[in-house]
Amino acid sequence: MDPRPYFHLSFRPNIKLVSTVRRFTDEFYRRVLAEQEISARLALATHEMLENAVAYATDGETAIRIELHEEKLVVKTWNRTTPDRLAAVREMIDEINRTADADEYYQTQLVKTARRTDGSGLGLARIRAEALMTLGYEIDKDQLCILATTPINVQVGAS
Repeated sequence: MDPRPYFHLSFRPNIKLVSTVRRFTDEFYRRVLAEQEISARLALATHEMLENAVAYATDGETAIRIELHEEKLVVKTWNRTTPDRLAAVREMIDEINRTADADEYYQTQLVKTARRTDGSGLGLARIRAEALMTLGYEIDKDQLCILATTPINVQVGAS
């Protein structure tokens, strides 16, 4: 049995519950990890990823799992969505990953999306720039899994 702490939530969320899960994530990992700064970055990524999953879930179901491995921390969200949204997320994450300077990309997106009324992708760009995490995705039919990963030196604390 793996002794590293993790959690997995599957629920029918609404946008108001995203902040609740963010606070839980921050508190949970502040007690688990020796580096508090990682908990804050993790909470930010959790918030942005869940906000996207909730906004674009076609059936209202969303799941999140945070895994702590020896050398990395992984946040995964799942939701069902439309083919158009799957294509948009794939394109957005691929573009973010091709960009060498995450901060510059984020600032450019802020300006570019100021007048948009639909999804901006700012949350994903923010995860890369501010949470210092790499992004990925897995698609299975209409099921979208977004992954955010950061390398860490695991020192599990017990507060």
